[in-house]
Amino acid sequence: MKLNVKEDIFLLSALELMYPESTKSKLRKMLTEGRVLVNGEPVYKAKESLVKGNVVTIINRSEAMKKSPPPEPKKQFSKLKIIFEDEFILVVEKPAGLLSVATDKLEKDTLHSRCVDYVKRQSERAWSHIVHRLDRDTSGVMVFAKNSDIKEILQTQFSQREVQRMYHALVEGVPEHSEGTDSSWLVEDKHLHVKRVKSTFRGSKQSITHWRIEDQDEVVSLIEIKIETGRRHQIRMAMQYLGCPIVGDTIHGAETNPLNRICLHATSLGFTHPYTEDFVQFESNVPFANRFKIDSKPER
Repeated sequence: MKLNVKEDIFLLSALELMYPESTKSKLRKMLTEGRVLVNGEPVYKAKESLVKGNVVTIINRSEAMKKSPPPEPKKQFSKLKIIFEDEFILVVEKPAGLLSVATDKLEKDTLHSRCVDYVKRQSERAWSHIVHRLDRDTSGVMVFAKNSDIKEILQTQFSQREVQRMYHALVEGVPEHSEGTDSSWLVEDKHLHVKRVKSTFRGSKQSITHWRIEDQDEVVSLIEIKIETGRRHQIRMAMQYLGCPIVGDTIHGAETNPLNRICLHATSLGFTHPYTEDFVQFESNVPFANRFKIDSKPER
């Protein structure tokens, strides 16, 4: 598809004219994928200024890959798996069993401390700011901000539910339905225990979890999960309520732990880049996707 620009306009606005039924998120993803050409050259910025006479062309993904092959993988810091980095954000993969950030016990080794150590190797004045968290037992994609302004912009996106978050969980058994949504109200006590309550319960917060079966056998199921809210133990509580606790999550009813971890992984994180205003999405492979046919008997 092509558009001959007839007046000064931002690129994203031009795309909205070309695809009036599409969402801004999908249009930004087209930009991120390199599918939008201006006068034959790929342009990635949503606020790129166009002038009369410019030609906007949309190409398919395979053509975009030929024009702009994927970047070389980032070199790894010894204690950090880096997915993406620029001067504004640092996207990393959190391993299971590591705290996102120190608690009041002031743990020295956390994902946050590793990110701080990494950026300080580049500049002593640099810092890595916490934007969001994953539970200690959850692995997967996390983003850190390199300054306080970027942190605030990203946290606003999280609070306004504009961030796209996908997880995968390996659960015991097979849900009765192939997909569904768990909408509930959770409350956390002073001991960090989480329980389901009525919406009128003082201090309760809404939790919305969408899920679907991606793979299964007679023992376990691989579940794709998308969350609208980010409550503590939200997914673990939802799977327990479904009658299919996450493998390894003995706190919420699991009877097996063959991989010596809770099988919950943050697979994908998508948001509007706080500087370029392009939609960006970062992904991580599911570490337990091929671990089917596990022993269904409880560990002794």
